[in-house]
Amino acid sequence: MSDEKNLSDDLNDMLGDAKEGAKKASDKAGKFAEEAKEKAKEFAGEAKETASEFTDSAKETFDNVTGENKKVLAGVLGILFGGLGIHKFVLGYNKEGIILLIATVVTCGIASIIGFIEGIIYLTKSDEEFYNTYQVGKKPWF
Repeated sequence: MSDEKNLSDDLNDMLGDAKEGAKKASDKAGKFAEEAKEKAKEFAGEAKETASEFTDSAKETFDNVTGENKKVLAGVLGILFGGLGIHKFVLGYNKEGIILLIATVVTCGIASIIGFIEGIIYLTKSDEEFYNTYQVGKKPWF
């Protein structure tokens, strides 16, 4: 009987040790989870800030590239297809594009010289001057 009691006491001690170990492990896991949660919040904040900076930079770059591309595109289209007024449509001057198209049809193509000249003017201007004159200032002719 004494062996059974010792065995029972040993099992109870082991069970107590196991419960205590499980409690310590649970506490450590809880602390680790809280630390991980804080780190994740910090990382998310930094990632959000970095993404915002990247977005602003990308918009600025896109705006600069778009202005330059419109200059080259409008200039080349003005030289090649000036009479059709396509270069006007690219710059957002729809009314002027239609006027140029109609003038070219009425004059049997003579008005296409206007588009050719405008194409050359677009390509000879600096990027900044073109942007300020035709995209910001909205100057529709020459």
